[in-house]
Amino acid sequence: MSTTSFFTAEEKREFFSAYHALVSRLSSCLEKDDVRKMKALMRRVVALDCYGRDQNGINGLLRNIRTAVIATSDIGLKRTSVIALLLYRPVYKKIIDAEEVREAFGDDVTLIIHRLLKTSDLYARNTAVNSENFHRLLFSFAEDVRVILIMIADRLCMMRMGKQIRVERDRIRLATEVSYLYAPLAHRLGLYKIKSELEDLSLKYIDPKQYDFIKTRLNETKRSRDAYIAEFIKPVGERLEAAGLECEIKGRTKSIHSINSKMKKQQTDFEGIYDLFAIRVILDSKPEKEREECWQAFSIITDMYQPNPQRMRDWISVPKNNGYESLHITVLGPGNRWVEVQIRTRRMDEIAERGLAAHWKYKGVKTERGLDEFMSDVRAMLETQSASPMDMMREFRMDLYEDEIYVFTPTGELVKLAKGATALDFAFAIHSKLGCRCVSGRVNGRNVPIRHVLNNGDSVEIITSPQQKPKQDWLAFVATSKARTKIRQALREEAARATEYARELLQRRFKNRKIDLDEPLLMRYIKKKGFKTVTDFYVEIAEERLDVNCVIEEYLDMERREKEATEHAETRSAEQFTAIPQTEKSGGHDELIIDRHLTGIDYRLAKCCNPIFGDEIFGFVSSQGIKIHRRECPNAPEMFSRFGYRILPARWNSEGGGGYGITLRVIGHDDIGIVTNISSVISKENEMTLRSIHVDSVDGLFQGDITVMVRNTLAMERLIKKIKEVKGVKQVTRLYSRKS
Repeated sequence: MSTTSFFTAEEKREFFSAYHALVSRLSSCLEKDDVRKMKALMRRVVALDCYGRDQNGINGLLRNIRTAVIATSDIGLKRTSVIALLLYRPVYKKIIDAEEVREAFGDDVTLIIHRLLKTSDLYARNTAVNSENFHRLLFSFAEDVRVILIMIADRLCMMRMGKQIRVERDRIRLATEVSYLYAPLAHRLGLYKIKSELEDLSLKYIDPKQYDFIKTRLNETKRSRDAYIAEFIKPVGERLEAAGLECEIKGRTKSIHSINSKMKKQQTDFEGIYDLFAIRVILDSKPEKEREECWQAFSIITDMYQPNPQRMRDWISVPKNNGYESLHITVLGPGNRWVEVQIRTRRMDEIAERGLAAHWKYKGVKTERGLDEFMSDVRAMLETQSASPMDMMREFRMDLYEDEIYVFTPTGELVKLAKGATALDFAFAIHSKLGCRCVSGRVNGRNVPIRHVLNNGDSVEIITSPQQKPKQDWLAFVATSKARTKIRQALREEAARATEYARELLQRRFKNRKIDLDEPLLMRYIKKKGFKTVTDFYVEIAEERLDVNCVIEEYLDMERREKEATEHAETRSAEQFTAIPQTEKSGGHDELIIDRHLTGIDYRLAKCCNPIFGDEIFGFVSSQGIKIHRRECPNAPEMFSRFGYRILPARWNSEGGGGYGITLRVIGHDDIGIVTNISSVISKENEMTLRSIHVDSVDGLFQGDITVMVRNTLAMERLIKKIKEVKGVKQVTRLYSRKS
């Protein structure tokens, strides 16, 4: 394939310009023959159309070269990462073998490609930010910081080409993902310039009206803003020059996303935002005089203008863990307007703008690895799966954005915490055992409760008690993800111990009274009592809020009533279905095949989950015969873990003649006619009968439980899809228990 047919004329010019710039930037770190080998491989993969255009018409090779330029110029990635970035797609499409890459460019390039492939595999399953695989996605990031940096560069490249994404839904999904994950990561890694651009572009695609409004207003106020900045800068520059300080002073307008966030946070309009810009003083200082001259400039400016002590930030004495160094002050400028001033040296400014890239430049680091402390914190959080992926995402994102405070241990050791951290957060930061036993603290020699919020420079001591145990309400006031993770872990362990004790107690009482315990019946009893989980039920017994003897009496009463109901109720075990033992073994048991044409084995469909034809099922041997349960039955984990010997593999062979009852929960806006419309949808479905409907309406929201007879899961899924299309319906879910 020729480059003429592969590229348009404009794309061809852009590609070769970017290619030459890329080779020039990497010249100092490329090995002999790297360029020749890459050229040969590129020609080969282009000829095989490996980099063909995607569904939006974007040229794959041009996207990769754009991403590589961002990775080198804005982030500072070197040879290894850039080669891996350019060769990842050919390896993914199996045009180039990983072994060939290893022989040509070494193990490290192959390792990064392997980690990029793992990340790509998750994206291929559409598992981005809001799915159960999010934990695995972050963990693959945490294996190597270079993977994060490459993904950030790729997302910035895609956001810049956002207008080329033809489907608006895909564009908004990308912008949301960038806003939720990649912009915070860029912020945490010190890539402030990239972080601001990602946030602005995200707002542009998610809320274009607000973006255009703020952009227009900034353009309208630019002249007066520039005049005020010049008025502020001139006398400051003269005083600094008179003091012998060489510097550059410039005004920087805040990002559109930042202004929008301030408008929302302060609940004001554009005219109510006064700090639309910041003044930056950049000193040309020698390394040994950096701190001294920064503080000298600070003194001069605060002599000229009244400072706000509440808005002073010292990131020079104790830099942020991503290397950020600067003095921040807010002073009352001309016209009684508050103005933010940032004081830093040329080196500090480059690190603030380019993060890791400048770190490597000034520290003389030749490898691309870094930020070990941050990555180890991420790994520690991921290794304890104490929350749902979205809960974990919220904690992860909050920790990235929170300002930091520094407090001291009694021995003078410095401990870094998120702003808003309490004495309990400090205890867990030292050690999880110390946190679990914490009863109070002593801050600056004064006794304080565990929920006391710490301030910068506090000296903190923790007081413990061996009788103390973690409490559920601790989660409401701790501020760090580490503390929340450890508290949840301890609560789960405590609940597990209480559950085991209560379970043994209950079984012993049943045995003493010579009663056979039917586990599925007990599960139904627990559910009827209103417990969300089995653990909650056993914890109530362990803490003596539920009497064991009362439980047994109510259990026996429920068993008696169910037997009476069974004797008078219509059953389908002999008339419509039969389970046939097969000769083929599965897990040590014969497999049950559910079929309506054969008879001989007594079994029933479990009421706790109401399986229907098409569900994944299993059999459970109880004192009342074999019960057929769905694999997704809420009682399944308990039955498999405690009574695995009673489990029988099972599968369907044919549908039941009369159909199956299911209950659907429908939630939506309480519009006139919504119930009629839903009923109409059901009535139009063949071989489907509406048995009952129960509707509640609260504050304009409609919630209905609809019981329908269906033939199989395919019919059920088709019905759910059609109900979701009814105007006003927001959610349709299948309930486990069918309404009678």
